[in-house]
Amino acid sequence: MRLPVLLFCALLPLAAHADTIPVAVAANFMPVMQKLAPGFEKQSGHTLQLSSGATGKFYAQIRAGAPFMVLLAADDSTPLKLEQEGLGITGTRFNYATGQLALWSPVDGAVDKDGAVLKLANFRKLAIASPKAAPYGQAAMETLQALKLDATLAPKLVQGESIAQTYQFVATGNADFGFVALSQIMENGKLRAGSVWIVPAALHQPIRQDAILLKPGANSAGARALLDYLKTPAARAVMQQYGYRF
Repeated sequence: MRLPVLLFCALLPLAAHADTIPVAVAANFMPVMQKLAPGFEKQSGHTLQLSSGATGKFYAQIRAGAPFMVLLAADDSTPLKLEQEGLGITGTRFNYATGQLALWSPVDGAVDKDGAVLKLANFRKLAIASPKAAPYGQAAMETLQALKLDATLAPKLVQGESIAQTYQFVATGNADFGFVALSQIMENGKLRAGSVWIVPAALHQPIRQDAILLKPGANSAGARALLDYLKTPAARAVMQQYGYRF
């Protein structure tokens, strides 16, 4: 009977050091995190609890006391604000990826490679994420303004509260086209379905996505290990397959 007891005692330190990490993940990055999570968990022994949503909503939740340990934002301003407000740990903020905006339809040939379909305006609805809550929505508005189409297309706009809801509007046919994150429609470096115009970066501010360790994760080895993992070549290779840049 002594051997099992000894084995049990030997395993206790390992269990004590395995963390469960609540992670707030910007909706555009959720497909990537779902791909990365199993490898991180197997390698580290820690467990991830992933929550997907709009960065603006996460900001409000974190300020209200939500126990997230890590924020993977869709912008660089929200992590900075959290650091300045004492809700993020100084020195842990970094740019984990730069996103790309895309005009997408699930219908082959519906979107041309130059986005000229927007100027024709012969469609019912164009979906964008909320510019106030979602950085990809702000980038979409900046694109329409740069093309001088914001006033013309305003009556056709339908807003999702996050980029995930925006994608659903288009995927279900409730909107003809939508400005989505390229990561939502790519996998293994290829477009999953439909037609797309990848919006030139010059038409909007860079979608720099920053990560930060939050106060509840200050003493979590697992939370810090996750931030380190996102910087590895293996993790970045997966991100590139979903259209992210660095």
